[in-house]
Amino acid sequence: MADPNNDYPTVIGPDASFKGELKFQKGMRLLGKFEGEIDSKGDLLIAEGANLAGDVKAGTVKIDGVMTGNLEATGKVKLSASAHLEGDMRTARLEVADGAMFSGHVVVGAKDGKTNGQAASQPAKGKATTPEPAVAGKR
Repeated sequence: MADPNNDYPTVIGPDASFKGELKFQKGMRLLGKFEGEIDSKGDLLIAEGANLAGDVKAGTVKIDGVMTGNLEATGKVKLSASAHLEGDMRTARLEVADGAMFSGHVVVGAKDGKTNGQAASQPAKGKATTPEPAVAGKR
């Protein structure tokens, strides 16, 4: 089992409240409140009971608490059952637990528009495409 202190060596405690711009190299665990911008290649954990208001660019982002703002993750975004995210999101991968709340626009896939070596605008071979909208009363 991974040691959470090594995964997230930077911690903002539950009684802390910060405003401004935050940068970190490894991982950060937010237990308190933060308002501002986060720009990092490291991973971010917004713990249950934590509140983040601002834009985030990070590696992998796990949300158990509340975030209001735009989110860009180069890795995966994980929304747990207690997560509440309000804002637009762009991520390489997305995992959403039953009960998570999300309000905004989302783009999932590589930033260059390619997924698994294929252009995002072309359907992958053997995968379903978006169905036509159903029209009531038509058979």
